[in-house]
Amino acid sequence: MAEDQELFDKGLPIRREVLGADYVDGSMQKADDFMMSFQRATTAWAWGWAWGDPTLDRKTRSLLNLAMLTALGRTPEIKLHVRGALNNGVTVDEIRATLLHATAYCGIPAGLDAFKAAHEVLVAEGGVSKPEVGE
Repeated sequence: MAEDQELFDKGLPIRREVLGADYVDGSMQKADDFMMSFQRATTAWAWGWAWGDPTLDRKTRSLLNLAMLTALGRTPEIKLHVRGALNNGVTVDEIRATLLHATAYCGIPAGLDAFKAAHEVLVAEGGVSKPEVGE
């Protein structure tokens, strides 16, 4: 249990930096006892253990996440991790290239969903311009 607490303590600041403190703190505050077990597990394992390993930089991890989430068809998580990728210095061109690469391996339907999710976030964040009607 002490190891889990250490990983949680290591992972929480990483999770806040990548996903945004408002999002992370909001998730933690909304969690009841049942959901807090998940919040603790994801913070310790994904963020403390995986993201906390210094072997890969955060930019690389963000690109991997986008590809894996495309393969899994996890559109809400793609949106969250596009924001995280931008926080980690990933460019729009790198996001596009990653999603195209994932599309080649995962198929057009998975790629389309990923592109739509990423586009929604990139428009909201000012990374791409929404086309005017008639363009």
